Amino acid sequence: MDKILEAVMMSSYPNNVKQGLVRRVIEAIKQPMDSEQCWSMLELSTKLYLMGDTKFKREIGKEVLEVYGHYHPEEFEEFFNVRFLLSLLQEGYGPAGKRSPYVLDYIHLGLQFVLESPSASDIISLLRIEVLRKVCERPGPKQCAKISKLLSQHPQCVPTGKHQILFCQQLIRCIGQFQCISEGEDDIMEFLDHVNKVSGLLQKIWRAQTSSILPSLKELFTIISSTEEQEAPSNALASVVQYVPLELMDGVIRNLTNDDSITDVQMMTAISRMIDWVSWPLGKNIDKWIIALLKGLAAVKKFSILIEVTLLKIEKVFSKLLYPIVREGALSVLLYMLLSFQHSHEAFHLLLPHIPRLVASLNKEDSNSATSCLEQLAELIHSMFFRFSGFPDLYEPVMEAIKALPIPNEDRIKHLLGQNAWTSQKNELACFYPRLASKSDTGKIGLINLGNTCYMNSIIQALFMASDFRHSVLNLTESNSQPLMTKLQWLFAFLEHSQRPAISPEGFLSASWPPWFSPGAQQDCSEYLKYLLDRLHEEEKTGKRIYQKLKESNLMPQAEERHYLNKTLIEKMFGGKMMTKIRCLKCLNVSSREEAFTDLSLAFPPSNRHVRRQSRTAVLPVEEIGPQIIEPPIKPQSQVTESPRRQRKHPVSGEPPIQLLPIETVGFQEAEGQETPFILRSDRDHVSWEAAKDPLLSFGEQTGGSEDSRSVPDLINYFLSPEVLTSENKYHCEKCASLQDAEKVAELTEGPHYLVLTLLRFSFDLRTMKRKKILDNVSIPLVLKLPVLVASEDSGEVCQNRNDRATSCNGFVSMVYDLCSVVVHSGVSSESGHYYCYARECTSTGASSQPRDGAQKSTSDKQLDFEIQWYLFNDTRVSFSSFESVSNVTSFFPKDTAYVLFYRQRPCKQSWAVRKVVSDAVRLHGELSPNKDLMEAISKDNILYLQEQEKEARNRAAYISTLPKSPLWWRDFDRDKDDEGSSGGCGPAAGGGGSGSFHGLVF
Repeated sequence: MDKILEAVMMSSYPNNVKQGLVRRVIEAIKQPMDSEQCWSMLELSTKLYLMGDTKFKREIGKEVLEVYGHYHPEEFEEFFNVRFLLSLLQEGYGPAGKRSPYVLDYIHLGLQFVLESPSASDIISLLRIEVLRKVCERPGPKQCAKISKLLSQHPQCVPTGKHQILFCQQLIRCIGQFQCISEGEDDIMEFLDHVNKVSGLLQKIWRAQTSSILPSLKELFTIISSTEEQEAPSNALASVVQYVPLELMDGVIRNLTNDDSITDVQMMTAISRMIDWVSWPLGKNIDKWIIALLKGLAAVKKFSILIEVTLLKIEKVFSKLLYPIVREGALSVLLYMLLSFQHSHEAFHLLLPHIPRLVASLNKEDSNSATSCLEQLAELIHSMFFRFSGFPDLYEPVMEAIKALPIPNEDRIKHLLGQNAWTSQKNELACFYPRLASKSDTGKIGLINLGNTCYMNSIIQALFMASDFRHSVLNLTESNSQPLMTKLQWLFAFLEHSQRPAISPEGFLSASWPPWFSPGAQQDCSEYLKYLLDRLHEEEKTGKRIYQKLKESNLMPQAEERHYLNKTLIEKMFGGKMMTKIRCLKCLNVSSREEAFTDLSLAFPPSNRHVRRQSRTAVLPVEEIGPQIIEPPIKPQSQVTESPRRQRKHPVSGEPPIQLLPIETVGFQEAEGQETPFILRSDRDHVSWEAAKDPLLSFGEQTGGSEDSRSVPDLINYFLSPEVLTSENKYHCEKCASLQDAEKVAELTEGPHYLVLTLLRFSFDLRTMKRKKILDNVSIPLVLKLPVLVASEDSGEVCQNRNDRATSCNGFVSMVYDLCSVVVHSGVSSESGHYYCYARECTSTGASSQPRDGAQKSTSDKQLDFEIQWYLFNDTRVSFSSFESVSNVTSFFPKDTAYVLFYRQRPCKQSWAVRKVVSDAVRLHGELSPNKDLMEAISKDNILYLQEQEKEARNRAAYISTLPKSPLWWRDFDRDKDDEGSSGGCGPAAGGGGSGSFHGLVF
């Protein structure tokens, strides 16, 4: 029978004829045959399978072998013995120099027919040893794939114990040497298939025996970190990483980054080669491992490695965005590499020449993948523009390329930059030594206390969080004649862009120090703020005008242009005007004087003149003062509460009484446009129907304080209420030419963009001859309405627009202000204690984001938002907070009282000048951002900080293991240096002290 089959295969007949003849032979051999005949047929079929020079011969050999395995199992088992298999595996089959490449396929074919035989255990033992020997010989991808296929279908042949770990390690070394020589598509697909089979075998082994994973990964890292190899290992190693369980990632990365035996050169080599893996197609989770290792290196402060590898590989990663099959992983790695590289613009600027071409290519591709990539890329680019502003010449081509793509708002940009910075990565060991602690999770930067300088730190942070003022300062260009403003610009720029958790304001302190302040002593933050604003104002007023170029514009009326150019930045942002009127009660002559202010100092009414809050919309009426005496509007007697602050007066002339305009706190706006007041009632046990209708009103009632407590509107009403000048305070009337009783009243005639309110808590006690502090709790509204007296034509214009939140009546306009910052004083005296600041970003809706349809949402329509993030600035410490914390601070800590408040005017009907300066200030991607010299200085300082952190981390690494489990030795580290002489100071009992300080908490 074997002679017949051999003659058929050697004949010159066509394959279809041969196939028919072979069919007959196969049907014949299914019948019972003697052992000798079976042996001869097995030898012939083996020869055809292993040495056949055509695919047809090998298929016939395979078919005959399968028939003998099924119909003559005993003879097949006798032929397929251990000695024969050992010979095949060690010596091969065929003449020397022409060994068959199908030995493994042959064994795989025959193994299925002998697994139930008595010799099965010997064959399995042999294969366990031989496959290990085979992989140690570093076979190519095709042979490794055959071994993987054999072991995947017959897992009992996988080496066990220590041999299994060795097998996995050697198989990984084989993968590291895989190379796809051909560039043909079919060859590439075949190569990828081979790699997937090999890595798939590793996955199956790891699932069955998890103890082999870590040794395998160690071998993998040894391969990619080797600096001795002349040729880089294959990117096919990426296929190994995708099967490592993600739950092991943290432990693996922690072990790698804290292993002192791994040199910087090895680590950089390893991470560089891993980044090259982004070009490996169809790999899963590769980007996650690359980013995890980058974050791990940042956590242990190995910044020099990160800087070098980013600059080396960023362009290569960027180029992979062109290929859809690897785009997703490459984009993830690119996003992290750029967003984390915040100390310098160097990495981003490397990509600038390539961005327009990539954007054009992605637009041309027109796929979902390309669209998603473009949107994320645009978000990344705008974040980089925000972070590294001041290069309009370089950015113009890129801006042109992405002009049609959506622009993220500032909050989104800050979130991205804050969570991805290298200094934001946490190290598990950081708790043992705070010097390695990372930048605050808030993304904000603290200020170092230079010795009782918390009064300055709190004011600087409040000014910095006044976003319109901050943007204006950062955008100043012509500041050579304004040295103090220049120093403030540098300080703001470092607070915006530094990687340090806290910076030192030493230079600004020396430049802004009031000459009468005593060094090292606690000072009044309100006094410092007044002095600082006055200095900035006078400096600009006597120097070069910042906005001189607006004279060349024809967009502004000449009268308003003159008025605008006469205003300094301080006047534009903080300046308001107030009219003081004094009316003689004898001749009724009225004298008036208008004066400018940058803050309002609000005194507390005497205890016998306590201002009680009234129900509904008014706290205390503010009367319009003119040549005649004004009285409140006529109301039912049951609804009128007479203020003990003033006496009821009657009009002298025949003119009717003028309607009052109240100081209000503002609530939500109802659908039909009516306002629901934010009611602060004295009766806390009764909830009106308005509060039941709106839960926010209930919150307002709860935070309103007790019946004897005051609110900010109370103090403003007291400030604006008429004062009778009599007895020793009589007024000298020019008309009467003598001292006469008179009535004095103050009216606001121009509301500032930022309203600064100082609560006059410090008074001089004549009995003790010392300054004392008024500890009364004052409830602070989130939104405030302030009455401003305007010209009648201006008042009419304002009233025409019902969408504006400002309302007017009889010359008064009620301007709406949002709370931005609260500076709190902790202590019982102005000469001691501690200052800290609560603040949030208050920006116009239209300024922060632009909807895709081009329509801006009017900020006058926005409602109260208790969810806007608040921050607590306590010298070097910055933490998240809330408005509830601001409202309750005095309730929890009686010595901690609000002292200076910053409110921002909500845009309504504004002058051209105010609208212009605000819009210029809040422009995100303006070209007049911090100048190049300033950004270069920040970049250099960031690099220096990273080097300092890395050096310190390395110096301390050797001592980590000896640290106590409950360390107490660092508790006093970086304690603020404020006065610790009182319980209200900056020691552990107050805001600047140890870890137990309440100021680090969010209530």
